[in-house]
This record gives sequence, C-alpha cells and structure tokens, in this order.
Amino acid sequence: MNQSEAQSEPESASGEAQLKKFQKELSTGTVSLALLAVLARSDEPMYGYQIAKTLERFGDGVLSGKQSALYPVLRNLGAAGLFDSHVEPSMAGPPRRYYRITQQGRDALREWAAAWRATRDSVDTVLEGLIP
Repeated sequence: MNQSEAQSEPESASGEAQLKKFQKELSTGTVSLALLAVLARSDEPMYGYQIAKTLERFGDGVLSGKQSALYPVLRNLGAAGLFDSHVEPSMAGPPRRYYRITQQGRDALREWAAAWRATRDSVDTVLEGLIP
C-alpha cells in the first residue's frame, strides 16, 4: 500500500463516521414527526414492532433504526398527549402496548409537517445547483 492509499483509508473512515453522525442527527430530529404520520395513516392502533416495520418500509429504510430507540419517543409523545395507548395480551408473547394518535397529535402533525416542509424547502434552496 502506498502512502496515498494509507492516508485515504482513515479519511474515508472519518467521512463515513461523519455521515453516520449526520444521519443520526437528522433521524433524531424527524422520528417524532414520522411516528405521528405513521399513526395518523393507520385506522387501527399499532404496537411498537408494527410501527418500526412501517418506518422501515417508507423511504428505503432511511427512517429505520433500533426498535428500542422508538419506545422512549413513543412514551414522550404519549406523555405530551399526542398518543393514547393501552396494553393488550398477546397470543405470541408478552403483552403489547398499542398506540393511537389523538386529536392533539393530529394538530401537532399538521404544525410539525408545515415546519418540516419549510425547513426542507429552505435547505433545498441553499443546496440548489451545488450537487448534481
């Protein structure tokens, strides 16, 4: 391996690490919005695994992450009155907590979606013409 190759490997690893960090930051900021949207689309209450699988299907997995990371967000949104939840026994294992969006959650979804679109549009305007 020549010196140029040796230098590019750490730079590449550093670039990948920075990208992963950036993706995590983006995900952290958007997961609440995505959770509200998933529950707003559903006619029936959903449990955590169903929500996680739905997030994986949307956006080629960009919104997927560790399922365990969803539960604190679900608890926080529930505590804020954006979801109702209840526990039901499961034939296939432990009891499941089901979540349903509330009217307050639907109102928040409308407001947060508008804020997301405004942010996305602003960033797109800044990036316009820079990246082919």
